[in-house]
Amino acid sequence: MNPVTTLLIARHGNTFGPDETVRRVGLTDLPLVESGLLQGHALGAYLKKNQLIPDVIFTSTLKRTLQTAEQAQLAMQTHLPLQPLKIFNEIDYGIDENKPETAVIARLGQAALQAWETQAHVPTGWQVNPEEIIQHWQDFSTQLTQDYRGKIILVITSNGIARFAPYLTGDFASFSAQHSIKIATGGLCLFEKTLTDSAWRCLQWNIKPPL
Repeated sequence: MNPVTTLLIARHGNTFGPDETVRRVGLTDLPLVESGLLQGHALGAYLKKNQLIPDVIFTSTLKRTLQTAEQAQLAMQTHLPLQPLKIFNEIDYGIDENKPETAVIARLGQAALQAWETQAHVPTGWQVNPEEIIQHWQDFSTQLTQDYRGKIILVITSNGIARFAPYLTGDFASFSAQHSIKIATGGLCLFEKTLTDSAWRCLQWNIKPPL
């Protein structure tokens, strides 16, 4: 037997409405807006339709991931106990935390933000330890293959954390050259691994479940 363990990684839904000023939100604990709740429901509907209903659900401790999970479960008609982990909390944007996106761009410049969006290079002033995030993903995924072998695992987290998940493939450089590492709100990524695989395989990245 060589069972396939499936790791689903989703980004939470929207935390800003169409008339709100978009801010750089990390550890600030915002709830979902109406469109974000709909995205959570759409995520669950997509998983149910594609026979990807999880056996276990991990989230961060922040409202936006918990609410996304709750809405997904409504759509899937499941009642799994959520397992919030601090390792999936969004990063701390430091001096830019909860500041308007226009102010962040003005301070850092487009080049620094582009390096973050394409290669996960952390801009100055943010309180982020990439090595620690990568290690968290590696330790977590190793534990999954032991505790949930052959199961489907759903992780709902934030963009700053999820962008480091491709390190599980063993070749982040190639992955980031072929994909945008930024995941849309409500977006979904699918990884698989068997006992004989040396690394996780990313089968789908940044799927956008239809609303």
